[in-house]
Amino acid sequence: MALFRSSIDRFVFSNLTHRPVRSSLSILAIAVEVTMILTLVGVSYGTLDGTARRARGVGADIMVRPPGSSIISLSTAPMSDKLVPLLATQPHVTMAMGTVVVPLEGFDTVTGLDLDQFSKMSGGFHFLEGGPFQHDNDILVDDFYARTKHLRVGDMVHLLGHDWRVEGIFEGGKLARICVRLPVIQALTANPNHLSQIYLKVDAQSHIPEVVNELRQMLPGYPIYSMEEFTSLLNVNSIGLLRNFIDVVISVAVIVGFIVVSIAMYTAVLERTREIGILRSLGASSSLIFSLLLKETLVLALAGTGIGIALTYLSQWWMQHAGHSGLTQETVYAWWPIAAAIAVIGAVLGTMAPAVKAIRQDVTQALSYE
Repeated sequence: MALFRSSIDRFVFSNLTHRPVRSSLSILAIAVEVTMILTLVGVSYGTLDGTARRARGVGADIMVRPPGSSIISLSTAPMSDKLVPLLATQPHVTMAMGTVVVPLEGFDTVTGLDLDQFSKMSGGFHFLEGGPFQHDNDILVDDFYARTKHLRVGDMVHLLGHDWRVEGIFEGGKLARICVRLPVIQALTANPNHLSQIYLKVDAQSHIPEVVNELRQMLPGYPIYSMEEFTSLLNVNSIGLLRNFIDVVISVAVIVGFIVVSIAMYTAVLERTREIGILRSLGASSSLIFSLLLKETLVLALAGTGIGIALTYLSQWWMQHAGHSGLTQETVYAWWPIAAAIAVIGAVLGTMAPAVKAIRQDVTQALSYE
C-alpha cells in the first residue's frame, strides 16, 4: 500500500517538475483564461457602475432620452431644446436641464451643459484644481480623466477637432468625465438648439411615478426613466449585447484552456507510458490511473487560477494608470469561484482524451515503451 501511495505521489508531482516548461505553459494558459474572464467582467461592471454613479450625481429624478436611444447609447443631439421649458411647466416638475453628449473614441464622451443650471440641480462640481468656465474654449475634466491623461489646469487638449484649455479638474462621480459649455458644443457639432437628453427634478419623491407616466403619454416613443429605474438597468444582465459579448469571450477562453491542457496532458501520458505500465503491473486500476491524471490537472488548474486572479490586479492597475480613460475595472469577487470553476471544468475536459488513452494502454507494451 505504501508502495502504491509513493508511486502515485511521485507520478503526480514528478510529471509537473520533470517538464517545467510544459507545466508552466499549461499554468500560464489557464491563468490567461481566468484573467480574460475576470478582466472582462471587471471592466463591464466597472464601466456600468461608473455610468450609474455619474447619473445619480446629477441630482435629477427623471431622465428623458430621444427616440431610438438605448440604455448605453445616444444620438448626438436629436431633441429640440424647446422641450426643456415645456417639461419644466409640467405638474410637480421644479426644474429641467438639457445636455449634449458627443462620443469620442472608445467609451469617452464630451458633455455640453449649462453650468449654472447643473449647479442648481446637483450642487455643482467639487473642484480639486481650477474652477468653472471662464471662456468658450474652456474644458472641465474629472480627476480620473486628468490622471490618466496627465493633465493639469492650463494644459491644452485637442478634442472634436478643437483646442481646449483645461480650466478645472473636479471630483468624479457627477454627470460626466469631460464637460464644455452647452452652446459651444452645439455650434461645434452643427446642432444648434438641440439636446441629447433632458434631466428633470420633481418636488417630491412620491410624485416621480406619476410624472413619469404622464410624460410617457405626452411623449410617446421617448424613453423616459426615473433615475432609480435607469441606474438599475445599468447592469450586465440587462444589456443583452454586452452579456452576449461576455459569453463569447468566456467561450473562447475556455476553448484555449481546453486545447492547451489537452495537448499538455496528452504529451504527459506519452512521456509517462512506462510509469503507467509499472503502476498497472502493480495492480493499479483504470480508475486509479484516471484519478492520477485528474489530480495533476487539478494542480495545474488551481495554480493557474491563483495566478490568473493575481494578474487581474495587474490589469486593473494598468487600466487606471496607462489604459484608456473611458474604462474602469472593478474587482468582482463573486466571479472568482465562477472563473475558477470554468477553468477547472475546461482543464478536466481537456484531460479526458489523454486519460482514456492511458487507461487503454496494454501493460506489456507500456513496460517495453522507450
